[in-house]
Amino acid sequence: MFSKINQFLDSWGNSLWEAAIQTLQMTGISLAFSVLIGLPLGVLLVLTRPGARLGNHWLYQTLNVAINIIRSIPFIILLFFILPFTKLLVGTSIGIEGAIVPLVVYTAPYIARLMETALLEVDGGVLEAFEAMGISTGKIIWHVMLREARPSIALGLTIATIGLIGATAMAGLVGAGGLGDLAYRYGFLRYEVDVMYVTVILLIILVQGLQTLGNRIAARLKKD
Repeated sequence: MFSKINQFLDSWGNSLWEAAIQTLQMTGISLAFSVLIGLPLGVLLVLTRPGARLGNHWLYQTLNVAINIIRSIPFIILLFFILPFTKLLVGTSIGIEGAIVPLVVYTAPYIARLMETALLEVDGGVLEAFEAMGISTGKIIWHVMLREARPSIALGLTIATIGLIGATAMAGLVGAGGLGDLAYRYGFLRYEVDVMYVTVILLIILVQGLQTLGNRIAARLKKD
């Protein structure tokens, strides 16, 4: 058994390592940009919704419709649909750089919606109390809304990260590589069943690890 494992690692070890690094790169970079875009969007959705402190019907509806439209497009279609925009923005539409833009466009609205849901769970009475004391909107957002919603935000980001990992599997269609692409090109197209099984196991371990970490972080934040 060990000889078979060693033989497999000799043949596929470098490819698996490279694919894993590519998946982590795409996930990490895309998640960072998606949070930078999605979190402010989520806050804006909460603040501008009808009846909110900065209620703005037109702005809220514009953001709401735009987010819903992007979220309704399957990633595989979005990937090719925005190829010209991707090339204009980063100078290429292939490789990891070419995959980052569609991954961010796909994930940022999803995070915005998750953040909106998390922030809406904050007790309205608490917000009204701080507003009555004349606390500025900026301080209420940072010190009250985001602080109170931290456990839900942590769980939301965990869900978004796992969804992002699934999207990276399709990013291989533009030459970005990754574990999903390795499983498809060699495990499926070339009938290398062992490669398919190992990549699936690695992805399961990665997802389970992220979910466990997210749950523990959320639990700790809830105690604080």
